[in-house]
Amino acid sequence: MNKLRIRAFFKSRLGFFTLLLILLWAKSIYIYYTDFSLGLTDPYQHLIMWLTPFGTSALLLSLALYIRKPILSYIAMFVIYILQLILLFANVIYYRQATDFLTINTIMSSSKVSQGLGKSTLSLLAPQDILIWLDVIIILILLFRRIIPIDPKKYRPKKAFVVSLCTFTFFLLNLFLAETSRPQLLTRTFDRNYIVKYLGIENFMFYDAIRTAQNNQVRANSDGSEMTAAYNYIQHHKAAPNPTYFGTAKGKNVIIIHLESFQQFLIDKKIDNQEVTPFLNSLYHDKSTLSFSNFFHEVGQGRTSDAETMLETGLFGLPEGSVFTSLGTDNTFEAAPAILQQTQGYDSAVFHGNTGSFWNRKDVYRNLGYNYFFDASYFDTSKDNAIGYGLKDKLLFAESTKYLERLQQPFYTKFITVTNHFPFSLSDTDSDFPKPNTDDDIVNNYFRTAHYLDESLQQFFDYLKASGLYDNTLVMIYGDHYGLSNSDNLSLAPLLDKTSSDWTAFDNAQLQRVPLMFHMPGLKGGINSTYGGEIDVLPTLMHLLGVDTTPYMFMGTDLLSTQHNDIVAFRNRDFVTPTYTVLGGKGASGTVYDNKTGNIIKDLSNQQIKRLNADQQDVSDRLSISDNINNKNLLRFYTPINFTPVNPENQDYTQNWLRLLSVQNHLGKKSTSVYSQHGGSTTDLYQTDAPELNDDKSPITELPSEVKENTKAGKHNRSSTTSSQAFSSSAMTSSSASSTNTP
Repeated sequence: MNKLRIRAFFKSRLGFFTLLLILLWAKSIYIYYTDFSLGLTDPYQHLIMWLTPFGTSALLLSLALYIRKPILSYIAMFVIYILQLILLFANVIYYRQATDFLTINTIMSSSKVSQGLGKSTLSLLAPQDILIWLDVIIILILLFRRIIPIDPKKYRPKKAFVVSLCTFTFFLLNLFLAETSRPQLLTRTFDRNYIVKYLGIENFMFYDAIRTAQNNQVRANSDGSEMTAAYNYIQHHKAAPNPTYFGTAKGKNVIIIHLESFQQFLIDKKIDNQEVTPFLNSLYHDKSTLSFSNFFHEVGQGRTSDAETMLETGLFGLPEGSVFTSLGTDNTFEAAPAILQQTQGYDSAVFHGNTGSFWNRKDVYRNLGYNYFFDASYFDTSKDNAIGYGLKDKLLFAESTKYLERLQQPFYTKFITVTNHFPFSLSDTDSDFPKPNTDDDIVNNYFRTAHYLDESLQQFFDYLKASGLYDNTLVMIYGDHYGLSNSDNLSLAPLLDKTSSDWTAFDNAQLQRVPLMFHMPGLKGGINSTYGGEIDVLPTLMHLLGVDTTPYMFMGTDLLSTQHNDIVAFRNRDFVTPTYTVLGGKGASGTVYDNKTGNIIKDLSNQQIKRLNADQQDVSDRLSISDNINNKNLLRFYTPINFTPVNPENQDYTQNWLRLLSVQNHLGKKSTSVYSQHGGSTTDLYQTDAPELNDDKSPITELPSEVKENTKAGKHNRSSTTSSQAFSSSAMTSSSASSTNTP
């Protein structure tokens, strides 16, 4: 009798609702345990997480019960079910790469990011993912064959309301239990994991949407009065430059090499007695290299773009999303390219073998003041030449020389490498470096792509020396963020003389070190153990170049200064100091590790508590002030002395090649480009073992079709040439007049 009642129930409309809810609950719990690392520490947290799908998920499904027409009600229920599965699955894919959850800003920026993703998204799929979608097909078959019949009975609104009321009550219960375990859950959020594990994915999305809307409203209502507090804080925390190094690279070219996903532990690392990065190792220990052994990345969801934000603007990335994709087009910046152009007459360019729309770079670089941006359209990115996120590194450096040699000196340039990007796939033709024998292919491949990147750098340095650029150039090399995620670290552990069983959150935090090197002939070098992060790079670089940073709104401090702030702030408000690593974003109330032993300090002295809480406040203040400046676009209310805000309309990246030639021709004998000084091209000096450039199919000197077409069109376009000449005059002249509004 009970079986008959159960069968009859599941043939009803409420039964179909229950079936979908059970399936959604089972999949959610499965995903929470297998794909997400939610930090469940006690049985109570497990219990709360098991209840989360019965709240909002059920409430959303119950909306279909209000539809009186049976077939439409069933369709609506099924569509809501699929939409929730899509949300779950999208978070699974995103989490596997980013170890984080999707936010509204991330989703809204997806069109700007997805164009550059290429094949890497497919590599994130796993065989078990079929379990998430298999029942959808089965349910459709059962519905069409009427094994699951459409209940023809009318469903009264009162019954639907009762179901909705019950589900809403369940949500309130869930929220109450969550608050008892984590007080002020929705007002003091340091980690998105807390919201997901206590309230579920759907509620996290609702929470994030509300907060995003609030932030947008706050920005619209902001005014210049808020700039005063930010200005005063930054001025009070300025670090004076080190007189030994200030201006030692003044007037030198600057080449920044962005090491994609490159972590510090690769330096001096060997696999099968072979150095992974022999060239970088030699550079790291060179007497003319300032190297930093305790330098950490500080990126958030924006990953690479966050690193660029800190490098170029001296401000942190956002707690959710990316400055580049959400604010970069419209915000006012005090960025390195514009500062160097206006103070010392620098030309500037970025070289990147991916699409210009990836991370919204084409718009952002115009707003930062870059004169040129050579994206994928300026290179041969045919199938054999590209990998994952764009042009292979050896080809990027080699093929960039024909543009680099035309830039006017001094120049400020940035090379964004991509080969050492997840999933770290590289053919045997490109590299025969041995792979370690771990149980994780991602870890095994990581060392091979890092070795390939190292070879790329050595070939580029050889060209710099052969062309004469080396003697007049400061090269800055830095890692943008981690390459291996926390889940990969367990497989990596044996290669670092540890085991997965004794691996801790402290070890994960220490692996956030990335390289930072400043190399220049004659530079007083050495390995510096100062603790610092990416936010400190810009003031350090500017002081080396002899630029007074006092007027600018930089959140970091010079790594070489005796007044440097050595508290490294992570984007989630965790932090590292030379003595402690604090996780949990709560100062002395968080998990505090001793850096020397890696052990948790359980009995803190009053002095330690006071110090840690003060450090936590420092971290919170810096991140909050930076977020205020970015989110409210406060720099529109303040213009430093002798600085003119960038007008992005003055930058046009569609005619880069034509403009380079136009500037050089306009200057004539006054041209300072390498091409002019050498009396012709230097590209024949570039030596590479890249197979793609050693078969006469794609010589370094050949221009891709897009450039040829632009050049050909430019010959018949007088207005374009005139515009380029006008640009060259303004680009090579320091601006001496600007309006200043000091708070």
